[in-house]
Amino acid sequence: MPVPSAEFKKAIKQLTDKEKEALLLKAVRRDAELYDIVAFELLEIPVEQLVEETSEKIHDLMYGVTGRSLSKSLTRNLRKSIKEIARFKRITKDVKGEVDLHIFLLRLIFQNFTGQFDSFYKSFYTATARLVLKTIQLIKKKLDEDYFIEYEDELNEYLEVLHNRKKPLAFVLPQTFEEVK
Repeated sequence: MPVPSAEFKKAIKQLTDKEKEALLLKAVRRDAELYDIVAFELLEIPVEQLVEETSEKIHDLMYGVTGRSLSKSLTRNLRKSIKEIARFKRITKDVKGEVDLHIFLLRLIFQNFTGQFDSFYKSFYTATARLVLKTIQLIKKKLDEDYFIEYEDELNEYLEVLHNRKKPLAFVLPQTFEEVK
């Protein structure tokens, strides 16, 4: 995204309130994500509400699998769910909410879809392993150490399930939460 130039900023300042309003409304009509960002800022929507809405979208995606191959459909919907989490992050900039959404998605997977880890197609297994690793790294880099205790046991359990499958991965999956740097 380009950085607004000095001339651009000067031109914006010279606009009347009515012109600014018309320009903003035109912009948000064209871009749904911009609309959500502006609505989040202006209407002071609580982050918890957006976490709830995104959780519902993720739930619907993961249980709305269609197609001949369940594993491929789950992988596709897992990627869509990760995109929803990224969208949440761009709108709110809330790391704790992002981590909570990652954990929510992982709970759905490990409570309902671990049987698909043994599928001929290893893409769902690999995508899940990457999500676990990314979640651990996110917690370690962005959150206080107090949160480590909250998530550590659950993530260690997920790592154990993934290691018990003994499928080859193109990256190194740590044995425990502690091993991730």
